[in-house]
Amino acid sequence: MDTFSAAVMLFLIMDPLGNLPIFASILRHIEPKKRRRVLIRELLFALVIMLLFLFAGEAILNFLNLRSESVSIAGGIILFLIAIRMIFPQPGGVVGLAAGEEPFIVPMAIPLMAGPSVLAALILLAHTDGSRMMDWTVALLAAWGLSAIILLFYKVFTKVLGEKGLTAVERLMGMVLVMISVQMFLDGVASYMKAL
Repeated sequence: MDTFSAAVMLFLIMDPLGNLPIFASILRHIEPKKRRRVLIRELLFALVIMLLFLFAGEAILNFLNLRSESVSIAGGIILFLIAIRMIFPQPGGVVGLAAGEEPFIVPMAIPLMAGPSVLAALILLAHTDGSRMMDWTVALLAAWGLSAIILLFYKVFTKVLGEKGLTAVERLMGMVLVMISVQMFLDGVASYMKAL
């Protein structure tokens, strides 16, 4: 996987357009003056957590004695399930916070921005080729940066795309993620069969 492909994959998993309505509903209850500061703080928390998982990913896999094939197969399955939920949204409300309560790490940084699927993908990237950590860091920063821009200008995107437009884009992203997840799964199976 090249740097661009990794950045696209991470961006799709972060799903900033899908998170727009959730972020908007959380920020709606916070004072207008504080909204941008809170959002930037949560985005930075998410970035730090993702960088920790990217650089500690190899150590985690070694500690758990996992092979790259199992991580690739498991990552493909997780991404597939996330993608299916993007295409066919489940009924369920937004993560509840009391009116005026300021989010702190949860739920905006984790799990909305740095969710389990993003962290699993970062561990997988680090394990697949540990000599390309600079590439993976650039990919992560690019995906996070684009996601951050979309979320910082959530009001503009919501007005331009509208609710139906956001839904359509999220489902399209889900379709692309399905293809990426299937490829990850097949790569893992192929590598395992070769190892046998």
